[in-house]
Amino acid sequence: MLGYEDSKYYCPVFPYPDAKLTAKQIACLSITTQRNTFTCWNKLTGNVYHNFITWKDLRADTLVQQWNRSFKLRALKAGAKLLHFFTRNKRFLAGSVIKLMNPQVTMRLAWVLQNNADLQRDVKDGNVLYGTIDSWLLYRLRQGLDQSRVVEHIGDVTNCTSTGFYDPFGQEWAGWALNLFDIKKELLPKVVDNSYDFGYVDESLFGSPIKIGTSISDQSASLWGNCCFEKGEVKITMGTGSFLNVNTGATCLASVHGLYPLVGYKMATCDSPELVYLMEGASNDNGSIIEWAMSIGLFTDPRDSATMALSVPDSDGVSFIPAFSGLGPPIRDDTAGTGFIGIKASTRKEHLVRAILESLAYRIALLYVCALEETRYTFTRIKVDGGVSRNDFICQTLADLTGLPVERGEVADSTALGAMFLAGLNVGIWHSKQELIDIRKIERVFEPNPANKSKCLNSMRSWERAVERFKRWYIAEELNSLN
Repeated sequence: MLGYEDSKYYCPVFPYPDAKLTAKQIACLSITTQRNTFTCWNKLTGNVYHNFITWKDLRADTLVQQWNRSFKLRALKAGAKLLHFFTRNKRFLAGSVIKLMNPQVTMRLAWVLQNNADLQRDVKDGNVLYGTIDSWLLYRLRQGLDQSRVVEHIGDVTNCTSTGFYDPFGQEWAGWALNLFDIKKELLPKVVDNSYDFGYVDESLFGSPIKIGTSISDQSASLWGNCCFEKGEVKITMGTGSFLNVNTGATCLASVHGLYPLVGYKMATCDSPELVYLMEGASNDNGSIIEWAMSIGLFTDPRDSATMALSVPDSDGVSFIPAFSGLGPPIRDDTAGTGFIGIKASTRKEHLVRAILESLAYRIALLYVCALEETRYTFTRIKVDGGVSRNDFICQTLADLTGLPVERGEVADSTALGAMFLAGLNVGIWHSKQELIDIRKIERVFEPNPANKSKCLNSMRSWERAVERFKRWYIAEELNSLN
């Protein structure tokens, strides 16, 4: 494991010393990271200009709001809409409904470029490199302990695609976005596919070089871990946030309801060279809600929450709105508030816990409905992974709402499993996707209960009414403060 502090490496150590392995015995290393968390560093000295700025960081929120209200962005959307009318090109349809969001890199990078004097100075001199975690790791691992050593500056396509300034239709950095937000292309890494020759970890780190088998983003790796290789397959990762991904094959689909197209993976090995796209929708608050509920004493162990929810027949009319980071598609309200509504004298802790778990399932169900409308695919099952997917109540509620079997793999961390699968294919440990399908084990399938569907849908409709009360909450708060 590697880390840095004041641009210095911690001592490199193996994460699993009990394995009693040496570097020479490791066939390859795979890299999978969360997307849209980035840093900038000096290519001459290796010194970083700031800590990692994560996808949950809100310091650029004012900038995001200003740009979303700006004449420039409105003109861009109007122009894209006009171009779509004449050309029917779907990439222009996507541009006509563009909305900047905090989880994208775009505004956070623009913010740090505006607010870091050292960074501003060195950008002018052409000495700055930008990278999401994958790019930074690839640079550092191949660079070794000599931070002044210059190596190829690269980033894999699945991490680049979600930044907000990459064009998945054209498969290149979006020149219009770089120009609009004044981001110099020289800062950015070369975009490579997931079967690229990434080279080796420098021997100065572990005493022997280690082959880098692949680099792939967390959601794309999860797709591999769930073996969603066919067009129309859908998986949902329930971690800190919930991410619904639909494999759309070789088709890059535009969306008008807040979902977005991404490059799922691109490779030149395996059965044949292929480029696979995803349609993605995200709910940014999921595991973070569970952690919060535990921190205020609703339960002491997340594993107890499902049992508590099932100990009562319903939430006693209580609804919970999970909006610490606003509400994503299809609601798309960054100013929504979080809270309970409908609490009565009869309300117990178990009702509150059930309301929380139901709200997480409802947010995912809304994403699923969006995916149905946008893709027109016929889904046959939903595969789930991530820590929150271990919650039986959420999985069963999702099955009842969608009417589809919810399939939970034996390995909760499908991201790590998928990165291992892809690296193994790249270096020849496995030779086909079918081998990976045979390896993956299913822990449990939650079958939809038709008898519960009507009750679940009625409860969800009540929750949607509650959502209306919490929308634009912080705008109202700002207006009240002015009075």
